Amino acid sequence: MFNRDWEWSELTGFATREHPGNSLGVVSGRRRQGKTFLLQALARATGGFYFAATEATEAQSLRRLGAAIARHTGARRPLRFDDWEDASHELFRLGANGPTPVIIDEFPYLVRSSPSLPSILQAVIGVRTMDAHAPRPRLLLCGSALSFMGGLLSGTAPLRGRAGLELIVHSLNYREAARFWGIESPRLAVMVNAIVGGTPAYRREFAGDDAPDGPDDFDDWVCRTVLNPARPIYREAPYLLAEEADLRDRSLYHSVLAAVAGGNHTRGGIADSIGRKATDISLPLTVLQGCGLLNAEPDAFRGNRTSYRIAEPLIAFHHSIIEPSLDWLNQNTAADVWARSQERFNSQVLGPHFEKLCRDWVSDHADIEVFGGLPTRVAQGTVADPERRTSIELDVVVHGAIGQDNGILLSIGEAKWNKVMDLRHLERLQHALRLLAAKGIDTTHSKPACYSGLGFSDDLREAERRGDVVLVDLDRLYGGA
Repeated sequence: MFNRDWEWSELTGFATREHPGNSLGVVSGRRRQGKTFLLQALARATGGFYFAATEATEAQSLRRLGAAIARHTGARRPLRFDDWEDASHELFRLGANGPTPVIIDEFPYLVRSSPSLPSILQAVIGVRTMDAHAPRPRLLLCGSALSFMGGLLSGTAPLRGRAGLELIVHSLNYREAARFWGIESPRLAVMVNAIVGGTPAYRREFAGDDAPDGPDDFDDWVCRTVLNPARPIYREAPYLLAEEADLRDRSLYHSVLAAVAGGNHTRGGIADSIGRKATDISLPLTVLQGCGLLNAEPDAFRGNRTSYRIAEPLIAFHHSIIEPSLDWLNQNTAADVWARSQERFNSQVLGPHFEKLCRDWVSDHADIEVFGGLPTRVAQGTVADPERRTSIELDVVVHGAIGQDNGILLSIGEAKWNKVMDLRHLERLQHALRLLAAKGIDTTHSKPACYSGLGFSDDLREAERRGDVVLVDLDRLYGGA
């Protein structure tokens, strides 16, 4: 188990809680994050019951469940259930000897063939008791379909208000991912993270435990893993959307993701790219956000402008590099495809991903002294420059709290992955601050910040020593505060 101490603590605390009666917990998260590993380990450690549902009819699922309960209890014959009401009562009796986790993995599969199942469970869970001798099952429902799992406890859903645990198993953050992959070079860590993100299974199962052996091995690693049709990671990205069973026109959803990966981040830009009206893509945008595959990021200075970004790096890589090169891949080697994809990889994948990591650094790792206040909101922003008839794109805009004052503009920053930054970048940021001040925004506490993957010029380092600018290089991104 790698870096799941908090999740494990929450699960074991829920599973061993001594209060009388039953309890419900819900575990969710995208596939390949280690949910099943955690739940199976919990069942082994506590003597609990674990059942992994499959795509099957209700009758088949009930037969499989009856056989699984028999194996767990040591019964000589499989149990037979007429319906889920009968089966649910038997499940809850598994806690007769004390707090016992009763784990149903891939719960959405069961509901697909038995839509009334949440209501049936609600009826059983709703029976409260203070009898110290009553069964104490700790029911855990788990699933990877985020839109379904998110709705399980929301609105007027039958199980709303019944859960004592709502645990989301997230991907590893970028620093944790570097340690998990055994990567010491910060530059290599960014490049790998821009492709596989923080999903643990992508190293173990999907890349065959193949990690790049240093920066010089990165290109070869890409060719032998994510551009290798024989490796499962090559085809993984399209399957992430297939997990959401209720999606009908999947081609439309893939087209939206491809448009965003190609650099179209506004609703209008996405619609134009796929040949649809902006109103036609409202539902796909909402659903993709609910699936955890797309993020909607409001502009720091223009509240009516929202940018859409792909949340899963492997999807961005697939639509930027693999999908446009499928015909070429069928006729040439992966090395040829990768060689002709470098510019697109840097502009559409690496650059935007580095900007995101810089925002993550501010949110998760920067000391309060760096910007003179506590960061509370980190976003991208756009500043109009009427005189030059253009606009300045800011990659890292930090609002925060100083004392009792909230919403203070603490910093504006620019991130450059493949460029040594110099005084011209600082002057650009200072100009943006003057434009913001002219609009009435308080910039008194605002610090310019430069984030670079290649470092900074000597004169920009001198400006840092004077306190004129905050500089964040790769060493600070991965190891400093």
